[in-house]
Amino acid sequence: MRIAVAGSIATDHLTTFPGRFADQLVAEQLHTVSLSFLVDTLDIRRGGVGPNIAFGMGRLGLRPILVGAAGADFDEYRSWLERNGVDTQSVHISETRHTARFMCTTDQDHNQIASFYTGAMAEARNIELKPIADRVGGLDLVLIGADDPQGMVRHTQECRTRGYAFAADPSQQLARLEADDIREIVDGAAYLFTNEYEAALIETKTGWSTDEILSRVGTRVTTLGAKGVRIQRKGEPDITVGCPAEERKADPTGVGDGFRAGFLAGLSWDLGLERSAQLGCMLATLVIETVGTQEYQLRRSSFVSRFEAAYGAEAAAEVRAKLG
Repeated sequence: MRIAVAGSIATDHLTTFPGRFADQLVAEQLHTVSLSFLVDTLDIRRGGVGPNIAFGMGRLGLRPILVGAAGADFDEYRSWLERNGVDTQSVHISETRHTARFMCTTDQDHNQIASFYTGAMAEARNIELKPIADRVGGLDLVLIGADDPQGMVRHTQECRTRGYAFAADPSQQLARLEADDIREIVDGAAYLFTNEYEAALIETKTGWSTDEILSRVGTRVTTLGAKGVRIQRKGEPDITVGCPAEERKADPTGVGDGFRAGFLAGLSWDLGLERSAQLGCMLATLVIETVGTQEYQLRRSSFVSRFEAAYGAEAAAEVRAKLG
């Protein structure tokens, strides 16, 4: 499959707070919060949902097409992605803005407080998909991830107009998006990706029930944290897939992106929904065991062995046959 991954391109500034955010909050003063956390570590990592997903797909042997906007400081990042199997030729480079920045602090309970500087991401609204499709010989699926809100809406509308199948993955931008924009992004999606909270937020903002959403999308994929993932299709039994055992919990940032990378790889390999979800959960486990969103190692033998331990020999054999 020729899969385009549209989403934010950013660098992550990740810090760790050795205490608990909850211990610093005074219930009677939440309307005037003024807090500063003394953090122990600072890691500056490559990030953004677009590259995170594309990187994971590239590590699995695919050649995803990254769609997004970055600044003139993107050269080193571009080289890294190309070395890891990502097609970056369609990334728009801003003449005036820096690449976006994600700044996140994680406490000892793995709760997070984050801010996001838009930067060049605002120019994603200027990107047209047709020239990209023409360059690569067509698009089988466009994943529309968190990005410039106007860009997300434009990509969705163009997919409908030109007949490109698309996956809606609004994630962090749900807080920013208005109800009409969420409806625009979700309606008609071949796949809808969210976590549990985002799933509830979509229903609250759009006024659509679970059944209404299932009537508007092909497949609804909801990640459940440590409990794995639930897959729903109208008129079919739910599919629930658990997570493999973790060796450690280092950093939850980018875990959802890792899941999406594995899931899309499974779809590209025609492995079916359950196996694709298992592949996504296995890749997400590698992400949570590593600080940073693109720092994990994917060693074929170890990956397949852990996959077999989690999901069985038959499942592992199918994945082994596809891995490069």
